[in-house]
Amino acid sequence: MVVRPPAVAGSFYPASSGELSELIDRLLGEARAGASAPKTSASAPKAIVVPHAGYVYSAPIAASAFARVQETITRVVLVGPAHRVFVRGMVSPGADRLATPLGEIEVDTAALASVPEVKPDPAAHAREHSLEVELPFIQKVAPRAKIVPIAVSNASAADVGHVLETLWGGPETLIAISSDLSHYHPYLDGRARDERSVAKIVAHEPTLAGEDACGCAGLNGLARVARRKRLCTELVDLRSSGDTAGSRDAVVGYAAIAYAEAKEAA
Repeated sequence: MVVRPPAVAGSFYPASSGELSELIDRLLGEARAGASAPKTSASAPKAIVVPHAGYVYSAPIAASAFARVQETITRVVLVGPAHRVFVRGMVSPGADRLATPLGEIEVDTAALASVPEVKPDPAAHAREHSLEVELPFIQKVAPRAKIVPIAVSNASAADVGHVLETLWGGPETLIAISSDLSHYHPYLDGRARDERSVAKIVAHEPTLAGEDACGCAGLNGLARVARRKRLCTELVDLRSSGDTAGSRDAVVGYAAIAYAEAKEAA
């Protein structure tokens, strides 16, 4: 049994299980209390986009998307960028479980076996935060879910889209793309850049670059699938570190986006 331990507990989010649990419960509660009715044609998202910065900066935005996830989800395909180790293609952590202060999440190794192009690379995942910071939210909103963790540096939208389609599953499976938006621009400039990027995401245009979003590979892959499947896509929240806890001189952008499969006609 190989367990990947938390790498950024105590820095990106609380290391205390009690403090972390209380914080996420509060954020999800606030998101649900302040949420308007979903504009998508299905009540529960099939896919979400969530940011991955330190919780003080981005967790309220992430919570606004996670608050829509149903407890019935039993598998989460989680795709995020590899910040610390460059990888070609897509890689998994080579672990059976991923640990957080809230406990361990079982990795769906059978699902990973169905996508042999996703290679195990423990070094790429060892210190990576883009997937880890989403795990406590998943443990709260979908406590029975297994995880399919995938990090990517350099992969085409077609390749990522193929993996997502292979793992798509049914209503038991949630696709979660972890990505921040623009980095370190003045507040108004960053907001304008992020609005342009979000317009592309909502329009299912697989044309984002690294300067638009660090998770552009995952976003572009999902865009291809979303266009083919005609998903209904909604911007849930768009803010930056300048709105939450940071200076407005150089901000990082965060979006929460929900994708729903259209309901079948009666």
